[in-house]
Amino acid sequence: MFDLILACFLGIVCGAITGMIPGIHVNTAGAIMFASSAFLLGIFSPEFLCVFLVSISIAHALIEFVPSMLLGVPEEGTAMSILPGHRMTLEGRSKEAIRIVSLAGFGTIIVIINLLPIFAVVLPATQEIIKPYTFLILLVVSVYLLWKLTNGKKAFVWASLLFIFSGLLGWTVFQTPISSGISMMCIFSGLFGISTILYSLNESSFIPHQNKFYDLELNMNMLRGIFAGGIAGAILAFLPGFGPAQGSIIAQAAAGGDGEDDTENFLTAISGLNTSDTLFSLICIYLIGNPRSGIAVYMDYIIANFTVSHMLVFSFAALTAVSVSLALCLKLGDSFSKLMQNIDYKKLSISVIILMIVILYIFAIVYSAPILYITLVLITSTAMGLLPHYLGLGKSHLMGVLIIPAMVVYFGMLTIF
Repeated sequence: MFDLILACFLGIVCGAITGMIPGIHVNTAGAIMFASSAFLLGIFSPEFLCVFLVSISIAHALIEFVPSMLLGVPEEGTAMSILPGHRMTLEGRSKEAIRIVSLAGFGTIIVIINLLPIFAVVLPATQEIIKPYTFLILLVVSVYLLWKLTNGKKAFVWASLLFIFSGLLGWTVFQTPISSGISMMCIFSGLFGISTILYSLNESSFIPHQNKFYDLELNMNMLRGIFAGGIAGAILAFLPGFGPAQGSIIAQAAAGGDGEDDTENFLTAISGLNTSDTLFSLICIYLIGNPRSGIAVYMDYIIANFTVSHMLVFSFAALTAVSVSLALCLKLGDSFSKLMQNIDYKKLSISVIILMIVILYIFAIVYSAPILYITLVLITSTAMGLLPHYLGLGKSHLMGVLIIPAMVVYFGMLTIF
C-alpha cells in the first residue's frame, strides 16, 4: 500500500511540473514512461506505474490552467479558458480565476466518483445507440452555440466563417503523416497562444496589480457549471472521437449563462470538463474496454486484465491527486501571479512566444516533422487566431479546428449506417 501512496505523490509532483511548463502535454511524460515500461516493470508493479499515470494526468489537467490563463499558453483542454481567464488576469482578478478553476476541477471529481455507479449502468448501454448519430449531435450543438454566442446575423456569419475555415485548417493538417501531437501543438500555439499574446502586446496590455481580495462563493451557478462539466466529460468518454474541444460546446450548453461573457460559469464548466474527461478516459478501460487518452492507452497495455479493484484504486488515486493538486494550484497560481507583477509584461510575453516556438521546433525535429510545413501552419493559425480579436468575437468559434474534422469522420460513419 505504501508503494501506491508513493506513486500517487510522485505523479502529483510530476504533473505539477508538466502542467506549469508551457506547451508540454501530459502524454509526453506518459510516453517516456511507457517507452521505459519494460525496464520499470522489473522494479515496480504494474499498479505502481498506473497509479503514477493516473496521478500525473489528474494533476496536470488541473494545474495546466495556471500558465494557460496567466500567460495565454493553450492545450486542447484549456484553449477555451484562455480569453476569459487571461482577461481576468488583465483585470487584476487572477486569484479569483485560479480559485474558480481549482474548485471546479475538484468538485467535478467528487461528483463523478459519486455518480460512477449510475454512469456504469446507463452509459455503456446507450453507447452503441448514440454512436451512429454523433455527426448530427455535433452539427446541431455547433449551430446552436454559434447562434447563441453571437449577437446578430452579421456576427453569426463571421463566427460561422471562422468555425468553417478553422475546421478546414484542422482537416488539412490532420491529413498529413505528421504526428497528431505535433500538429495539435502547432495549431493550438497559433490559434490560441501566440495570437492572444500578440494581440495583448498590440493593445499595450500590462499585468496590473492583482487584487488580494476576491468575492467567490459556491453558488448555484458554480454548482451548475461543475455538474455540467462532469456530465459533458461523461458524454465524451462514451463517444469515441470527442475531446475537450467538442465537449466544451456541450458543457456551455448544459451550464447555461451567456457563454464567454458569463466568466465564472464558463470557467467552471470548462475546468470541470477537462478534469472529468481525464478521469473518465481512465474509467472507460473498465466500463467499455476503450481507452480514450494517451495515458489510458499506456495503462491498458501495462495492465492486461483491468478489474473493478483496479478501478477503485485508481479512483481513490484520482481523488487524492485532485485534492493535493487543488492546494498546489492555488499556491502556484498565487505565487506566479504575484511574480508577474514585478516583470515587464512586454518582455515576458515575447519570452513566452519564443519559448513556445522553441519547444514546438524541438519536438518537430525529434519527431522528424517537416520544418517548413510546420512554419507555414504556425503562421496561418496565428493569423487566423488574431481575427476574432478584431471582429469582436469569442475564440471559442475556432474550435471548429477539431470539431469539423470529427464531423467529417462521423458523417462517413453515418452514411454507412
